[in-house]
Amino acid sequence: MSDLRAVIFGATGGIGAAMVEQLRQSGRFAEIHAGGRSAPAADGLALRPFTFDLTNEDSIRQAAGMIGNAGPVDLIVVATGMLSNGTAHMPEKSWRALDASAMAEVFAINTIGPALIAKHFLPLLRRDQRVIFAVLSARVGSITDNALGGWHSYRASKAALNMLVRNFAIEFSGRNSQGIVVALHPGTVETELSAPFSRNIAAEQLFSPQQSAAYMIDVLNGLEPKDSGKSFAWDGQPIAF
Repeated sequence: MSDLRAVIFGATGGIGAAMVEQLRQSGRFAEIHAGGRSAPAADGLALRPFTFDLTNEDSIRQAAGMIGNAGPVDLIVVATGMLSNGTAHMPEKSWRALDASAMAEVFAINTIGPALIAKHFLPLLRRDQRVIFAVLSARVGSITDNALGGWHSYRASKAALNMLVRNFAIEFSGRNSQGIVVALHPGTVETELSAPFSRNIAAEQLFSPQQSAAYMIDVLNGLEPKDSGKSFAWDGQPIAF
């Protein structure tokens, strides 16, 4: 067991919970801070649950204060996101379906929330060795790879998140030349988020949360500082912004 410390946001979701479990089993982390809207169950001394709300900056600030008081952090993963809100809001197939309040909600969860996490947690990362800040983005957030259109709010919120990743990487490089800030595409995963849209996905292209988490941890383990500011798919292939 090393003295590494990790923070996982979205630890009560499918992918986040799987990442917490695999990091815990790796034995590499002395502490894993697992955050959700409701606190995940504690499991041994290494797992430290906390609560946060992506739409409440004070809750993120308080979490940063609590975790930062115990020392610097080595890995931060923001495994949160919103594609639809039940029947109240589904991804738009046309500009005619755009709704201001629904669009604001998608941006609040997919873009603004992760940005606020970066605001309060990037300063907690160590300054003298390799560290990683990673957010879950999506391949459909790529502007250059968009040939189908539609899904306006979701695509735009993830494209904006990708831009923030690039910005944060540039700024963080002045603080730690070994730091890595990246966006990750987890693939299509069997979670509540993707359930309404995965019926026509081939079985071999639909991952369990455990598979996706394992793939992304492998990607993170292989990243170098030159990769900071970029987006990577679950198989390690770069995704153009």
